[in-house]
Amino acid sequence: MKKVTILGSTGSIGTSALKVIERHRDRFRVVGLAVGKNLELLRKQIETFQPKIVSVATQEAAELLQKTYSSTGLQICYGSQGLIEVATHPEAELVISALVGALGLLPTYRAIQAGKDIALANKETLVMAGGLIMQEVAKQKSSLLPIDSEHSALFQCLLHCKREEVRRVILTASGGPFLDLPMERFVQITVKEALQHPNWKMGRKITVDSATLMNKGLEVIEAYWLFGFPIDKIDIAIHPQSVVHCLVELKDGSLLAHMGIPDMQIPIQYALSFPERLDSPVTSLPLSEMEPLEFRPPDKERFPCLGLAYRALREGGTMPMVLSAANEVTVASFLAGEIQFLTIPSVIEETMQQHRKSPLSSIEQALEVNQWAMERAKALINKKYKKG
Repeated sequence: MKKVTILGSTGSIGTSALKVIERHRDRFRVVGLAVGKNLELLRKQIETFQPKIVSVATQEAAELLQKTYSSTGLQICYGSQGLIEVATHPEAELVISALVGALGLLPTYRAIQAGKDIALANKETLVMAGGLIMQEVAKQKSSLLPIDSEHSALFQCLLHCKREEVRRVILTASGGPFLDLPMERFVQITVKEALQHPNWKMGRKITVDSATLMNKGLEVIEAYWLFGFPIDKIDIAIHPQSVVHCLVELKDGSLLAHMGIPDMQIPIQYALSFPERLDSPVTSLPLSEMEPLEFRPPDKERFPCLGLAYRALREGGTMPMVLSAANEVTVASFLAGEIQFLTIPSVIEETMQQHRKSPLSSIEQALEVNQWAMERAKALINKKYKKG
């Protein structure tokens, strides 16, 4: 039985992972859960899965839980140290890293240092410190399995070909809710509209990232570190139906494709059970009922965040983490109604322009640069872009 901890158990990835685990209780056991503020859902998860350790965001929340569970032996912790304690719990074998943003970097890194296998849904971990993460994975001989649907698909396709046979890899993107919206309407885009993803049910930040296509830019950086292909071999295709999750083009012109309905339980379950495949109630792809599959190149004028991500990866060093931090701040500001949708790439680009990149040598440096970039992006928003 594989023992699992989940960082971000009340988010969309975490709740989907627990559905998978509940279906296969003979295969998986929940050891630890880490959440932010959703104590109501956490209590339900505690009752259902009986973990040995949980972590919450604040001391006050931990004290509230302690009143209920003081006699049960449940270990309750909080804050950044609490995340690390859950991630490195001695009994945990696999850590599902599903926190949002830079918060996921340090506990994921500490889990790898502790010899845990990682099922990774937190993009920022590799965007901010991909070189350091992959170096530690190799040192500890840990497994790092992607949960993102596109990277899981790519991982599976690459199992069936030799690296030297690959001409390029292609990540697909739905294009989000504004794929065909007239560009003159972008200035009027609301938060509600940005959160209406046509195919996937996801958290608020990643849904906005999908609307700007920054999500796909971050995935390019992830793929660079996960699979080791040069930048010019990692392409993106807009595929509005979200049925084909990746394509691998081989040197003889053949294409390998991974297809499936857009349901995150599929890649989550594969990461949990690898190298096995388990039965799943997820609906089969209704081939005879499908509309035609469409592919088109991304419009970089419509989605400038995509170009910024490629630029950050080409510049390397600390620049990708500046991209990630500035994006995290601007998306939060947009969701709070403080800035316009079109402001997101403007703030990111200005923050990148003001950064003097340097080689990345430590996780501590990554966190320092992340803090600088977040503060710089906030200052730009307050000075130039904030509504009213």
